[in-house]
Amino acid sequence: MNHKEVAKRIVQAVGKENFVAAAHCATRLRLVLKDTKAIDQAALDNDPDVKGTFETNGQYQIIIGPGDVNKVYAELVNIVPVKEASTEELKAVAQEGKRKNPIMDLIKVLSDIFVSIIPALVAGGLLMALNNVLTSPKLFGPESLVQMFPAIADLASIINLLASAPFAFLPILVGFSATKRFGGNPYLGAAMAMSMVMPMLVNGYDVAKTIADGSMPFWNLFGLQVAQAGYQGSVLPVLAVSYILATIEKYLHKKMPSVLDFTFTPMLSIIATGFLTFIAVGPIMRAFSDGLTNGLVWLYDTTGPFGLAIFGAFYSPIVITGLHQSFPAIETTLLADIAKTGGSFIFPIASMANIAQGAATLAIFVVTKNEKQKGLASSASISALLGITEPAIFGVNLKLKFPFFCAMIASGIASAFIGIFHVLASSLGSAGVIGFISIAPGGYAGFAISALISFGIAFTLTFVYAKKKMVEPLTDATDNVAVEINEDPMHDVAGVQDETVTSPVAGRVVALKEVNDPVFSTEMMGKGFAVIPESNEVTAPVSGVLTVVYDSKHAFGIQSDHGAEVLVHIGIDTVNLAGEHFDTKLTQGAIVKQGQVLGTFDRAAIVEKGYDPTVMTIITNTTAYANVEMTATGPVAENAPVLLLTQPS
Repeated sequence: MNHKEVAKRIVQAVGKENFVAAAHCATRLRLVLKDTKAIDQAALDNDPDVKGTFETNGQYQIIIGPGDVNKVYAELVNIVPVKEASTEELKAVAQEGKRKNPIMDLIKVLSDIFVSIIPALVAGGLLMALNNVLTSPKLFGPESLVQMFPAIADLASIINLLASAPFAFLPILVGFSATKRFGGNPYLGAAMAMSMVMPMLVNGYDVAKTIADGSMPFWNLFGLQVAQAGYQGSVLPVLAVSYILATIEKYLHKKMPSVLDFTFTPMLSIIATGFLTFIAVGPIMRAFSDGLTNGLVWLYDTTGPFGLAIFGAFYSPIVITGLHQSFPAIETTLLADIAKTGGSFIFPIASMANIAQGAATLAIFVVTKNEKQKGLASSASISALLGITEPAIFGVNLKLKFPFFCAMIASGIASAFIGIFHVLASSLGSAGVIGFISIAPGGYAGFAISALISFGIAFTLTFVYAKKKMVEPLTDATDNVAVEINEDPMHDVAGVQDETVTSPVAGRVVALKEVNDPVFSTEMMGKGFAVIPESNEVTAPVSGVLTVVYDSKHAFGIQSDHGAEVLVHIGIDTVNLAGEHFDTKLTQGAIVKQGQVLGTFDRAAIVEKGYDPTVMTIITNTTAYANVEMTATGPVAENAPVLLLTQPS
């Protein structure tokens, strides 16, 4: 790569007078610009040395890659009279003049709380769907499978038990996660939530009926009559209680003498929160929660297909804003009271929107001649059809604009049919083509028809428009771009060999698409895997030479002995920590062996600072291989094989 030429091309595309401030991290240039609309986006999209671009939090980010981005940055600041800044300073510059948005802050809080418990809800939801298949009549005949084959009755009973548990004890999951998010002890949050679902209380689902028939038992507390009401299936009351508990606990930690703190702070926090919960907070939030649920049900019943068509058309724009992160809280409320609500109407709508975006991206894959665009569209379309739309939306559809709007139209029409067929979800799951397993019995056919409508309209509209209006729109525009042939053997894609890449940390392996950073989740940098760490030590996933060691100590680049170019990136946006909570004694050029310790990081401190500690391992020369395949998922030990690299035949 000719770093000076790359910098010149970037400046030309962005506009020399458009720069406000600049910084870089391990993989990308981070820019604050006066006007992002003035960028020649096509020039950057077709630049062979630019792996991708995106905009977030007031920053325009250009992905270059490890080992090269710092050199391009050095050349760029020599060309442009731009303010150099650290990534943290750049973040402050980007936020200057922006007013704090309390709604977005609330959405982020809800997202942080519910993202961690969604796996439990999804597991319970899918098991509930399986139980529905076993116990619902008229699916495979006049009777249910359990009635047709009595021998599987106990199997269905166990599945129902496992499916019901996450929802029956939902307040405990929410209490643990929410208290942790609010800065309190999560185990105290779980304990407080347990008290809200104790068997001695009237079950939360029976509270309204018990009050109506006058049989509600009461405590007499200092002259106050306090209902012995439980909160099974509740969400909002537990959120409020968790916030109060965390606030009281943090206050007591500050005021309590250290010799008494460990013993008395937990007890006083629980008893103070407990009285507030049952006397005031719980009943008030229950009334608010019931009002919200009734309002959503009324909205669904009143607006019907028309309202769902509008919601469906605008679901993908909502995803862009991030507002969809608040939907799990609403869906959980609907599902927790499924006897009244019938289920969630949000999940089927999300499925229609995701299928439409995936179909539009697939149409671009069929039409485009650009290999770079085709490669991104192929993986992004499959991801969207399975329920993860960010790669499709940000990587393809929004850049071209018309596929995004074609998908909106298709989603709106399909969502109207969701309303016509009265399709509801009985559980959470993957909002895509396989979403039917989360649909309430009786809605399978309606969901399938609506999904076909969404896919068909989105694909057809995008395909026809692309064929008619796009005159070689996506072909490589590099005829006039000066590209230097790279003679650096460290970047030579020839001669790579089969190789196994191991996990640099102990933890849980997840697919890159689950990472909360579009640079990694869209595989702009290359294929690989991510690990949610359970240790504070990072090791070399391959043997080779350290080509990159940043001052921030949060990322390492390795040229393996077999030709792989490997990036190990610790955390998301952790470059902002400027090396705090990271340590390494290694320097660029060091020889490392697979499994050798590269450095350490303080996982708890990183999380406390508000950063995601997920560790990404990326093969940045993915195109040199015939196949890059994950061979392991779930829990792994440090140095366990995870990725198999296969050389071209």
